[in-house]
Amino acid sequence: MTIPGTMSGNEPIDRTLDFRAYPTGEAYDEMLAPERSFRSGYLKLVNVLASSPISALQRRKQLADATFVNKGITFNVYNDTSGSERIFPFDILPRVITTDEWNRVAQGIKQRVRALNCFLQDIYGDEKILRDGVVPVELVYSCPHFLPEMRSVELPNEAFITVSGSDLIRRPDGSFVVLEDNLRVPSGVSYMLSNRQICRSSFPTLFRDYRVLPIENYPGLLLRTLQELRPPGRSDPNVVLLTPGPHNSAYFEHAFLARQMGIELVMGRDLLVHDNVLYMRTTSGLARVDVIYRRIDDAYLDPLIFRSDSLLGVPGLFNCYRAGNVNICNALGAGVADDKAIYAYVPAMIRYYLDEDPILENVETYLGHRKADLDHILQNIEKLVVKSVGGAGGHGMLIGPHATREECETFRDRVRGNPRNYIAQPTIQLSSVPCFFGDTVDPRHVDLRPFCLLGKEPHIVPGGLSRVALTRGSLVVNSSQGGGSKDTWIVATPEERTAERLIRET
Repeated sequence: MTIPGTMSGNEPIDRTLDFRAYPTGEAYDEMLAPERSFRSGYLKLVNVLASSPISALQRRKQLADATFVNKGITFNVYNDTSGSERIFPFDILPRVITTDEWNRVAQGIKQRVRALNCFLQDIYGDEKILRDGVVPVELVYSCPHFLPEMRSVELPNEAFITVSGSDLIRRPDGSFVVLEDNLRVPSGVSYMLSNRQICRSSFPTLFRDYRVLPIENYPGLLLRTLQELRPPGRSDPNVVLLTPGPHNSAYFEHAFLARQMGIELVMGRDLLVHDNVLYMRTTSGLARVDVIYRRIDDAYLDPLIFRSDSLLGVPGLFNCYRAGNVNICNALGAGVADDKAIYAYVPAMIRYYLDEDPILENVETYLGHRKADLDHILQNIEKLVVKSVGGAGGHGMLIGPHATREECETFRDRVRGNPRNYIAQPTIQLSSVPCFFGDTVDPRHVDLRPFCLLGKEPHIVPGGLSRVALTRGSLVVNSSQGGGSKDTWIVATPEERTAERLIRET
């Protein structure tokens, strides 16, 4: 017989977690308040963890990891010499956000996406915001993702943005702010949905007791939003998902979403254009395609217009698109709105187009193309986070306080040589959340990527992809550099539930 708290052979320690040693620092801790009391949203989770043997939590973690292996939930990790793919790292403890916090986030994201869509309509149309000097003309025209070819394209519902995934962080005071916008081919929603399935299975009773708001309807919302983009006269549109293929780092997501929506997953070679109409090759002959959910960058979509060496796209696709016979989500040229230098002007866009104050603030940002900002960046690079304006996945970035003197000097030369290509922001301590490691709980830094769908009306499911920096003290949460993720639970606080019950009883 094994005595509790001891080990027999290789058996796990049969004790419970001790939160007394849980460390906190300068960052906003989402579980513990400064006086070391548990925040209301985490009370149920802490009670479960404190009463569960560590061996039981370890078994849940092993089962979750096995599920990820069996489902093939993978992601590409760059510069990993052991192979191109690994299982997506997952922490079994849910991140808990209360509905009062979430409601502000959701309204702020909807507001932001509406303004960004207006901006894209404008710069490819009348250019009022440029003529009024709200956004510098040279900043837009110098963006690699600005496509003059889009000036002649009319889009159903004027929808330049259909799917967006802005990245949010929490400041030390706990408030959410937007770190950047992702509007070209934002990824991660499949991991959000997979995380929910596995976390709910790991803590079924806790999930029920929390009454977590659902996200499972996202694929259906996405399909309906895509169908709204059908060309005129197409009452029953055929929607496909265009992927670069199985060697792409996010191919799991492409296949997952196509399967969830019940649409065809296609590559460029499966499609052809005839008389400015797009068709898909099938075993029954050609089938017309009306809407493409593309997961390929603009430059590779049509070798006749953009990169002539592309084997991923479809010759003639852009003329078919311009003729209004097919729609593409997100629209070509949308990437200009997630340029990290354009990001700094989003609050001004909200005021200009919507006549509203921004609900969610930006992080303070210094732009390399501004002389005063450039001087500040060069003089303080050791204190700042410096990013290339088109970088993604944490690449092309310097975290000054964690960099060597040589790395800072290298970046200083890069910024000086091409100021337009860089922005800088203060080093912000991302909020921390509890994560389970072996036989203990330890805080890790985290961000949040909610996914917004913009059709005739904006829709946002209550949750998002919480990305976690698995290395202690690290601020790099990007999956492509070894970060992980966890499920995001939007829950009502006990006070909100009491009010809800009283309203029902009344």
